Amino acid sequence: MKKILISALFIGASMAVHAQKINLGKAAGVVSKGASALTFSNADAIKLSKESVDYMDKNNPVAGPKDPYTVRLNKLFAKHKSQDGLNLNYKVYKVSDINAFACADGSVRVFSSLMDIMTDDELLAVIGHEIGHVKNEDTKDAIKSAYLKAAALDAASSASSTVANLSDSQVGKMANAFLDASHSKKQETQADTYSYDFMKSNGYNVVGAYTAFKKLALLSEGSTQSGFQKMFNSHPDSNKRAEAIKKRAEKDGLWKDPGTVSLPKAKLTK
Repeated sequence: MKKILISALFIGASMAVHAQKINLGKAAGVVSKGASALTFSNADAIKLSKESVDYMDKNNPVAGPKDPYTVRLNKLFAKHKSQDGLNLNYKVYKVSDINAFACADGSVRVFSSLMDIMTDDELLAVIGHEIGHVKNEDTKDAIKSAYLKAAALDAASSASSTVANLSDSQVGKMANAFLDASHSKKQETQADTYSYDFMKSNGYNVVGAYTAFKKLALLSEGSTQSGFQKMFNSHPDSNKRAEAIKKRAEKDGLWKDPGTVSLPKAKLTK
């Protein structure tokens, strides 16, 4: 099986510690003016996202239908396959990165190592956040940027004003560039708000969003990995995001003190 380099999108806090890498190659770093002016529709974003996810699904160990990770995810999200006007599909990648991401076509991918440390409420908050990125069209921006980097490898496609078909190798590079993208602090904050509202409107425990961020903060402590630090430097601080959730929950009368938050010593997947 090919190994895939997973750089992360996960709620602004990628945990690439002890990562199982998926090697899709490096995308080109220069985009021509012609490609930058590309007319890019929602349909284009959906098409290219599906191509990227199909590629990643083929090159990652995907949990089968009877796998405990899949069973747990389906138990949590079976009723959210149609959410807020979006058609969503969920799969688990059995890799050691602590991550999750969503794409413009509605594909949501959760990594098994994330499920190992997150409670059900925390997973609901995390994936609610990723759904927010889709609903707010942040993923459209990410896939457009990734496409431009992949298409820029070819002079003809770089000069085109319309989306061209990519070769298999370019799709791989686009997928890698998409996963290497990061959302802005504003986009992350808006997705945090969406996640909280998702939890609240569905009657879930909103404190799960708070404890998820607290766990991310714990994971970030003492990290010396440059990519990891770069991701944290470009996104809101996890502790501050947790406190923002707490303030909203207190205002809504939904706050319940979870006590000291710690990382579990055993896998939480049943």
